[in-house]
Amino acid sequence: MDVSPQIVVGSPGPHCSLVAGCKTICSYSPSPRRWGSRRWECSLGSRMPMPLGKQVFLAGVAASGSCAILYYLVQKTFSRASYYQLALEQLHSHPEALEALGTPLNVHYLQLTDKYNFVDIADAKLKIPVSGPKSEGHLYVSSSRDAPFKRWNLQEVFLELKDGQQIPLFKPSRDNDEVKKE
Repeated sequence: MDVSPQIVVGSPGPHCSLVAGCKTICSYSPSPRRWGSRRWECSLGSRMPMPLGKQVFLAGVAASGSCAILYYLVQKTFSRASYYQLALEQLHSHPEALEALGTPLNVHYLQLTDKYNFVDIADAKLKIPVSGPKSEGHLYVSSSRDAPFKRWNLQEVFLELKDGQQIPLFKPSRDNDEVKKE
């Protein structure tokens, strides 16, 4: 009768009471209580700890990925807002602005750190970077609403090209409540 211990490294089998999927070291040895009987004894295997540099690197990758996803989601939220869409409609329907920029138009991400970009519950001001084959510039948007969850109303939209030229696209009429398109 062979009484020497047998060591098996791997996933626990039905003989092991540990959680499935964990790496364990299992040994098959004679029972110290009864001569001639054998049993499986399992314990967690020893692992080399991950080096600190690798932990810092992986944490940095995870944090960068999270920031990139958050940045993308914030940009998507802005681009779907009605004040943003209304301003782009004004740009696309203004022949002088289209002529100055050229077509096709490219609308770029907002600079979230720019102090001009501001949105709260009643007011929104944006500086949207736009470009075309002929020129580039910023679309300045000012919008407001009377109460939360009400419709956004454009206050002013103008295009400022990189050479300093400003093209007004939209201003509300002061004489009456109708909207005036420049």
